[in-house]
Amino acid sequence: MAQFNIGMTIVEPGGARTEFRYGSAKVASLMPEYESCHSFLNMLNPANGLAPGDPNRMAARIIESVDVNPAPLRMVLGSQALAATITRLKERIADYETQTALAASTDFPAGE
Repeated sequence: MAQFNIGMTIVEPGGARTEFRYGSAKVASLMPEYESCHSFLNMLNPANGLAPGDPNRMAARIIESVDVNPAPLRMVLGSQALAATITRLKERIADYETQTALAASTDFPAGE
């Protein structure tokens, strides 16, 4: 899109205190076979702590980003979301670094 002078931003919001999360979310009947996957229910219960994100502030940052040039490729909203993103990226880098020999083993030998 850059060649047309059009920017784009991928917005990656963290948890926010919204009615969607704490009231109107509907969960289907839970199957015991997927018991290990039901931990997401904890985030729907405000008794387990409220999400740190303010949806009004998140919306304001998104609107403000329209005037940023060049547009940021990614915008992580919420300190919890940013911390989780950085942690996951560090894990991925560490995993990639273990693959140095494997990656090199698929190259043509020097001079070939």
